[in-house]
Amino acid sequence: MTPSASAIDAVHVVVPARNEEQLLPRCLDSIEVAGSELKTQYPEVTLSVCVVLDGCTDRSERLVRRRAGVRGLTIDSCSAGAARRHGLDDVARRTLRWSRRTTWVANTDADTLVPPHWLTRQVALATTGLQLVVGTVVPDAADLDASLLSEWWARHELGEGHPYVHGANLGFTLGAYLSVGGYRALPEHEDVSLVRALRDAHVPWCATDTTRVVTSGRQIGRAPGGFARYLHRLTSPGALGGAVVTGGA
Repeated sequence: MTPSASAIDAVHVVVPARNEEQLLPRCLDSIEVAGSELKTQYPEVTLSVCVVLDGCTDRSERLVRRRAGVRGLTIDSCSAGAARRHGLDDVARRTLRWSRRTTWVANTDADTLVPPHWLTRQVALATTGLQLVVGTVVPDAADLDASLLSEWWARHELGEGHPYVHGANLGFTLGAYLSVGGYRALPEHEDVSLVRALRDAHVPWCATDTTRVVTSGRQIGRAPGGFARYLHRLTSPGALGGAVVTGGA
């Protein structure tokens, strides 16, 4: 018997991408695997995947157009916040108003690998009444030398109730998202801003390590203050680590 997903009837995955032809294929492969597990566990839940191609000058758009089951949207904002918002605007346009509370949006990034249970775990949490799930992110060990990887782990304690916010691992109901005005068109920290707004609105939420994803360990990224910049700062004396938002279950 498959578990009930009465709280959720549709899942939309939104992925912003800017010149990610090298890493985007493996990201989409991992989402496809997660989608297959979702279909097995929750056959009544529909799934869509959207990549927002933001100012791409490489082959990212061609890769998306050739990928079955993936929608591509093209904008030219060069802003993670604007790209995420554009993707969510598309989801909202295609969702009936009465079903927004039962529509789940899973957010990740084009340089990220999600685990096979990524979507099923979020849906399972949503069935308990949660409307926001804040997941964890770890850097790809293959991209970092041992000393930098050790430094990163020394500054991060992952677990339930963790204090971190990453747009690469964030899920929420469409209704909750729209109720606070959605993503702001910010060049960085649009994820932190959104989570803060949802928490201030007293949306039922949790911070969990059970949906952990792996993100590229590159030190030159797309957002000026994003994950890549943080890794780069760890190589500098006096670099600051730690949380951007204090979380809780």
